[in-house]
Amino acid sequence: MVTGSTAAGREAFARRAWGEAFDAFAQADGANLLGLDDLERLATAAYLAGHDATELWARTFHECSRTGDVARAARGAFLLAFGLFSKGEAARAAGWLARAQKAVAGADAQGPAHGYLLVFEGLEHLEAGDGVPALAIFERVAELGEQVGDCDLSTLGTLGRGQALMVQGRLAEGAVHLDEAIVAITADEVSPVVAGIVYCGAIETCQRAFDLRRAAEWTTALDRWCDAQPDLVPYRGQCLVHRSQILQVHGAWSAAAEEARRACERLAGTPASGEAFYQLGELHRVQGQTDQAEEAYRDAHRAGREPQPGLALLRLAQGRVDAAIGAIRRVVGEALALPMRAAVLGPHVEISLAAGDLAAARAGAEELSAIASDVGAPGVAAAAAQATGAVLLGEGDARRALQTLRRAWSGWHELDAPYDAARVRVLVGLACRALGDEEGAAMELDAARWIFEQLGAVPDLVRVAELSSPGPGAPPGALTSREAEVLMLVARGRTNREVAAELFISDKTVARHLSNIFAKLGLSSRAAATAWAYEHGLAGSSTT
Repeated sequence: MVTGSTAAGREAFARRAWGEAFDAFAQADGANLLGLDDLERLATAAYLAGHDATELWARTFHECSRTGDVARAARGAFLLAFGLFSKGEAARAAGWLARAQKAVAGADAQGPAHGYLLVFEGLEHLEAGDGVPALAIFERVAELGEQVGDCDLSTLGTLGRGQALMVQGRLAEGAVHLDEAIVAITADEVSPVVAGIVYCGAIETCQRAFDLRRAAEWTTALDRWCDAQPDLVPYRGQCLVHRSQILQVHGAWSAAAEEARRACERLAGTPASGEAFYQLGELHRVQGQTDQAEEAYRDAHRAGREPQPGLALLRLAQGRVDAAIGAIRRVVGEALALPMRAAVLGPHVEISLAAGDLAAARAGAEELSAIASDVGAPGVAAAAAQATGAVLLGEGDARRALQTLRRAWSGWHELDAPYDAARVRVLVGLACRALGDEEGAAMELDAARWIFEQLGAVPDLVRVAELSSPGPGAPPGALTSREAEVLMLVARGRTNREVAAELFISDKTVARHLSNIFAKLGLSSRAAATAWAYEHGLAGSSTT
């Protein structure tokens, strides 16, 4: 019987007003007026509105099992287990999957029931980096979905096929399947829960494969999809992480940090928060905010996200080269899946060069170049050229290094990745210097410095300052003793409030001193002031 509450719930559900749908169906459920279809709708609305849908999906599973609807029981168990895994309750999720396996044991092997449970088997292989068995499983999942006209199942299979191919390094082939899965969403052929799963899975896969253009395009699409459902709670956090990653690549670091912080808040207490905290740590690291980066990486680790290679790069920036090389060697040894190897080999080369291990750096650059040749992704190609150029420079072959590094710069420039492009320009400047072109070196370092100032990349600014004027010098007499003290503390990463407390002055006085410092030295930002302080030997000791 359709009542006012169930009718209102169905109408709200059709509009994807998940909060309204949940309230209406919950009211009807309280009066024992829901049939199986509406119970499924209630569970879906509960999940999408941010409520705990575990018990509702369990009721759906039991009701489907009681009536012999094995396919729907399997789908309910899949969604229940997915929700539990998302909350970090792996043991409960595994228990429900085992129960579902028993429920479908006698079902038609050609039906969809087995397909939904196969998805988790395929995911286990993907997590282990076993692309070949994962591909076979997801091909079977897609086939089962197509046979019975279950678009949710076939789309999950298509997504998995793309991911499995990319794990094997077959990026172009994998991207075709990911595109096909996304098209199913834009054509409104899949349910909202599965749509969110596919969006996030496809974007994360492209991020790992350095397919930055596709990741950016799909992140925009996911953003629009979320905005069209104001009550939607799941996926918004992941969307914020993806947006932060894209914004960081394109140099909008302040906006990226804000999105990362919002993602950490939305995803708090879930395994997905690990990626959000890691992303926040990355932004803190490149801005020289060491303590904040350390904390964010630890939060990521607590949530189950390996905080590498970011933590190893942080150790390198801190001058702890032994810790950095130990960590990155372990990570490279454990990174079996191709996309992950592509992500860690660049940092491996950088850290190995800093440690003086040219042989390891050369091996890493050669492997990264081989991956770039096989996969054809522009981001991997740029990273490989950068790594190779850095190794050639370390080996003393500046002329070949210069040619390779110019290719790397072009690659990052075409991807609109200003930070990566600027870091390459530093290497280009060093190559020019090695070839006796001091003017060319100065121009490259100045161009890199300008980008780093715009971004607030303090560690890189400091390095450029050291390379541009390696000898320490006294600050000009234009600075007062107090201004020199303020600048010294700012260069050490203190906030205005911390400077005020340390010097026993007010926040307003600190701000006034900084304004005077910027005016006297012709600077426009704290990052530029920090670089100036390091260049002139002010960051290491007090002047009073």
